[in-house]
Amino acid sequence: MKETLDFINVKTNNLKPEIGIILGSGLGDFVEKFDSISIPYSKIPGFEASAVQGHEGKLVFIKGKQETQASKYPNLLVMQGRYHFYEGHPMEKVVYPIKVMKELGVKTLIITNAAGAVDKKFKPADLMLITDHINFMGTNPLIGENDDSLGTRFPDMSEIYKKDLIKLAQKCAKELKIDVRVGIYAACTGPSYETPAEINMLRTLGAKAVGMSTVPEAIAANYCGMNVLGISCITNATAGTKLTPLSHAEVIETANIAKDKFQSLLLKILEKL
Repeated sequence: MKETLDFINVKTNNLKPEIGIILGSGLGDFVEKFDSISIPYSKIPGFEASAVQGHEGKLVFIKGKQETQASKYPNLLVMQGRYHFYEGHPMEKVVYPIKVMKELGVKTLIITNAAGAVDKKFKPADLMLITDHINFMGTNPLIGENDDSLGTRFPDMSEIYKKDLIKLAQKCAKELKIDVRVGIYAACTGPSYETPAEINMLRTLGAKAVGMSTVPEAIAANYCGMNVLGISCITNATAGTKLTPLSHAEVIETANIAKDKFQSLLLKILEKL
């Protein structure tokens, strides 16, 4: 960790980010709106390169008080893409960037993802604010020796996704005349998409959307004492609800369709924060 932090602080001139953002599949060009310092994951000690299409694999630092669309923002630390459990990374590696954010001073984390619609009423390009999650990854990122400097051994998970941040996001969406969904996000390991039977199970359990990320990061962020907001971009129908096969190309295509709406909402939230 010390090696990671020393490397980053030299590159950023000790910039202290207040808000962290994780950008999911197809949403990475959000950072192009700002002047920034960009560091490839592959160059950072302790990080791994991301090998998934739609994930640039860069840690981006944005100095606050930049004028963008007549608004001002705090210092930001943006993960332009993530790496995933299904890529073969151990879970401790998947959430390592979250612990780095904690050490750098991040207090609020906005986690975004591309997700499949479990709720049959959801449509591709919808945005969903995550109210809670179901962990179907078969493991937990906090397994192993506990670091008391980061968080308690047995953290409470009653309100991972903060209600006040959800209300703020809803207010911002209303101002922008953007319809947003709310619901529970289920995380499975992937990389295979879920079967129709699995989708029916998730629907019965109350999930509204499903994906292959976010939950480990949210658990780790909550453990580290961060305030978490989760936003899913619904990029595809799920197995059993459509006739054509599912594909990652469809995910990227739909994320590109939704990105203007998504980025407008994200900018408005940052303005309010």
